[in-house]
Amino acid sequence: MFDEKGICNYCKIHDLLESQFPLNDKGEKKFNKILYGIKAQGENKKYDCVVGLSGGRDSTYALYKAKQLGLRPLAVHFNDGFGNPVAGENMKKCVEKLNVDMQTITSDWRESKDIKIAFLKASTPDLEEGTDLGIAAALYSVAVKENIKYIIIGQSFRTEGIFPLEWVYLDGKYLKSVHNKFGTVKLGKWRSGNAGFNLNVWHVFYYTIIKKIKTIPIYYYMHYDRKEAENLLVRELGWVNTGSHHYDDLYQSLLTYICRVKFGIDRRKINYSALVRSGQMTREESLGRVKEIYGIEDPKIINLCIKRLGITRGDLDGYLAIPPKTFMDYPSHYQIIKMMRVPIKLLSLMNILPGMTYLKYFGFNRALTLKQ
Repeated sequence: MFDEKGICNYCKIHDLLESQFPLNDKGEKKFNKILYGIKAQGENKKYDCVVGLSGGRDSTYALYKAKQLGLRPLAVHFNDGFGNPVAGENMKKCVEKLNVDMQTITSDWRESKDIKIAFLKASTPDLEEGTDLGIAAALYSVAVKENIKYIIIGQSFRTEGIFPLEWVYLDGKYLKSVHNKFGTVKLGKWRSGNAGFNLNVWHVFYYTIIKKIKTIPIYYYMHYDRKEAENLLVRELGWVNTGSHHYDDLYQSLLTYICRVKFGIDRRKINYSALVRSGQMTREESLGRVKEIYGIEDPKIINLCIKRLGITRGDLDGYLAIPPKTFMDYPSHYQIIKMMRVPIKLLSLMNILPGMTYLKYFGFNRALTLKQ
């Protein structure tokens, strides 16, 4: 949406986050306070934070920075069967050279595959719902099991932006609703130290309020230039570029293809817009790139994903022919989330939930209502 001055709501959200997480002395003091809290809470423990690791640039650099800042991280990787082998090698080299322990949480392959097929049948753009929710559940599970109170994630609104809810909506009840309707495999039950694919509103309440686990998007508090970070990782850790952003997960190839041909969605527009606003890409470059089909749509990898799912190309074409829907077509906790607007705002400001959570759910229509 554009206002009377021609300014879109995405730019307003970006500006609000910039004011909330400034890269100046005020922001540095805020970050130092967080670091002090992490170290104090983790005193006399083997680890003071969990860092999500995928082998891609953003998460690898987050782990590198955690070590550089004097933290004692435990790396956690979620494996759902579609990992890029290049990313796998990156993780091995990274944890070895940084002398960091890593736990790999491997999902039940039958569940992982069944959820992906269920969402193809559900005909919504949330094709990675299971993986995204599984990653979050894995991080919380390990934090509880190891008695760690902080989770660090390598995500930044300055380089990735915020996807509309209609594109990506994370909600454990939504996942269960879709799977109950289209799935064929019984999903495992939730346990605090092994959540599996379970992470609804009440589970999040347990982890964040009862167990007091905070999530810190580390790049909100520091200058993060992707090219500079990549050069450093190559030089110091022998890191290898997986080919493109988020391509540590091969399923992104099939997802990108389906989003383009069925939903008319090009996720690069959100990512590139953020990079343009942050001065890491020119507007001309971004416009030139989106004119071309994203190279991640590799036919060989797409066919590999289809094969791993155990379906045929004909099956996929049938799913593509189903009329498009959104998460609003299925039961979810969305109505409850809307009623929790004020608590979510406070939890976001307190770093108990990721900083962009409030704006993710409420900012697109109310970008100017968040206090700066």
